[in-house]
Amino acid sequence: MRAEASRYSPLYLRPALSIILIFIALFSVPAFADIGESARAIDGDTLDFSGQRVRLHGIDAPERNQKCWVGGSEWLCGQESTRALQNLIDGTVIKCRKIDSDRYGRIVGKCHSKNLDIGQTMVTAGMALAYRKYSSDYVSAEIAAKAAGVGMWRSDFIKPWHWRRGKRLTERLSRENKNC
Repeated sequence: MRAEASRYSPLYLRPALSIILIFIALFSVPAFADIGESARAIDGDTLDFSGQRVRLHGIDAPERNQKCWVGGSEWLCGQESTRALQNLIDGTVIKCRKIDSDRYGRIVGKCHSKNLDIGQTMVTAGMALAYRKYSSDYVSAEIAAKAAGVGMWRSDFIKPWHWRRGKRLTERLSRENKNC
């Protein structure tokens, strides 16, 4: 009986308790400490926090110099997307949680401002697309934006992931206009 009691003494449990506490501490800490400061928009899906870049998870926005076409006229949709993100975050505290890292070493995170999911807000406004290759989080927001014809959905555009690979809409539009 005395041997049984010593198995449950605080000295006997201390190593096991220490291991459990370390395990809890390691897995309860967020993968990335929340950023709680102001940022600037690099483009429609990337934030800069004093040199630390965060790519918004689950969305893809037109590149800064990407153009779209509305009624046959050029529209600087990439600049507009960047401006929309900057307006969304201006003067607010932004909190981001790391989801992953991308091949460029940027943090990929879900970010919130004023209790709004920034990625979802950009997709809902039609200023970014749901990046289905990496997430299905914002597909319903994209479907709603497309149905409403807001943002990029009011224009002819190349999806950002195709645009980065060199596909351009201007070549197709100029060929079509020559044939008219």
